[in-house]
Amino acid sequence: MDMDFSTREAFGVREFCARYGICRQTFYDELKRGHIKAKKLGKKTVILRSDAEAWAASLPALNLKPERHQDAATA
Repeated sequence: MDMDFSTREAFGVREFCARYGICRQTFYDELKRGHIKAKKLGKKTVILRSDAEAWAASLPALNLKPERHQDAATA
C-alpha cells in the first residue's frame, strides 16, 4: 500500500498513526478524550485531513526549563 499522505483527504487509523508517529492505543485514548474527531465509513474508522491537522495543531508546545547547574563549590 502506497502511503503518499500529500494527496490524501482522509486516513484510516493505521495510516493516521503512521503519519503522526503514534501508536493505535494513543489514537484511541485521544479519541476517547475528545481530542481528535473520527468518522465511520461502514466498519472503517477514518480521520479527515482537516481533523488530523487540527489535532496536530492543538498539541501543546514543548517548553523545556533551563537546567540548573550546581556549582562544584556548593555541591
